[in-house]
Amino acid sequence: MSARTLKLGAVLLGVGGPGQHNTWLSPEIPGNASVDVRWYIARARQAEAAKFDHVFIVDSQFITPDSPNHYLSRLEPLTLLSAIAVHTSHIGLVGTITTSYNEPFNVARRLASLDHISGGRAGWNVVTSGDAGTAGNYSRDEHYDYETRYGRAFEHVQVAQGLWDSYEADAFPRDKERGVFFDRSRQHALHHRSEYFSVVGPLNLERTPQGQPVIFQAGDSEEGRDLGASIADAIFTHAGTLEQARAFRSELRARAAARGRNPEHLLVVPGIFPIIADSDEEARAKEDAILGAKSFARALAELGRPFGWHDFSQYDLDAPFPEVGDVGARSFRTHAEKIKKLARERNLTLRQVVEHQLQEQRSPFVGSPRTVADEIERWFDGGGFDGINISVTVPSEFARFIDQVLPILRERGVVRSEYESTTLRGNLGLPVPENRYTAARRQPPAATACRHHRGRRHR
Repeated sequence: MSARTLKLGAVLLGVGGPGQHNTWLSPEIPGNASVDVRWYIARARQAEAAKFDHVFIVDSQFITPDSPNHYLSRLEPLTLLSAIAVHTSHIGLVGTITTSYNEPFNVARRLASLDHISGGRAGWNVVTSGDAGTAGNYSRDEHYDYETRYGRAFEHVQVAQGLWDSYEADAFPRDKERGVFFDRSRQHALHHRSEYFSVVGPLNLERTPQGQPVIFQAGDSEEGRDLGASIADAIFTHAGTLEQARAFRSELRARAAARGRNPEHLLVVPGIFPIIADSDEEARAKEDAILGAKSFARALAELGRPFGWHDFSQYDLDAPFPEVGDVGARSFRTHAEKIKKLARERNLTLRQVVEHQLQEQRSPFVGSPRTVADEIERWFDGGGFDGINISVTVPSEFARFIDQVLPILRERGVVRSEYESTTLRGNLGLPVPENRYTAARRQPPAATACRHHRGRRHR
């Protein structure tokens, strides 16, 4: 069995995501990077040359004029990843798809198609849509409440996984000498009917190269943590300190074990933002310059996102943080509650909350290449994470991490030197899920006579 190594992901953010107000001004970034497929392909190939495990495409389906630059105009994830697939050969391709505003059959088919196109490199970042305004784009007056969102998400993933088992691996002999194209006994309808979805099946696409696409998930609420522990292969998250990261990883693995899962098969891969310079002092000055260049007005506007894009510009900046009631209850509720709790406990004004949000974006991974490598290794060995996702905007900054930090980590055995597989599952060290019907064939008849797939409500 291969030694544990750090997994690497690259989050491709074009002209800049939240808090990256002036990123697009870099001469290295085309003004239309977020819709330029050539930019994405170049970054994916850059990451693949460095043996990254995956590229990750974030997404949401509701915007306002105050949304981050990248969010205002960007390509649909699976369409984009299909284009990247034919220009790469090993790197995983992870796209965000919401379970709140998609049907399981369509999602299962699109992801299975990407897995076939890429030769087994597809991944699904399961989200429930935090932007409550998304409801208005899908003929709904209001967004689903938390219980419904996460109940739908759990059942949605169950249905997709059931559909991915529609065909056993040997369903298509395609034997021209015998004239046998298809073995009917290896096709299986799902006949799923439960609280949120009713899906007959089967999926009209054969078993994919890695069995099933890899499931990623991000969510810090109780419901989100339960969902991740139940269905995810990998968890996206954020942590400010090693202690916070270690506690989160330990808790998620314990929740997975309590559900009968092998906790070793649940990877935690937070997003990090390394800032690298020739010396630690230069790197800190570089970070100060980045933070100082951020727009207070933009940060004030972005503060509204976890509260359902509530307009905080209507309040006195130097008065106590306003009482906004349950605003955000159907949006990014956990994030909104954390902000309100912070303001209440520290008696902060609105201005101070915005300033805190700006400063909170300081990275633990700042310094010379050796300092950054040391810190990454410390978190990895200390149980803080199994991998990292690095935000990619300016190509030369990404190259600096690749050319100056990764060699140190490789010399220490923290990061592998070559791909171990042609599939995303293989490179992440995750097992291939056995087709449920193939597994059932090996069971005694009494054990399988009443076996029937039914959806269960997520709790």
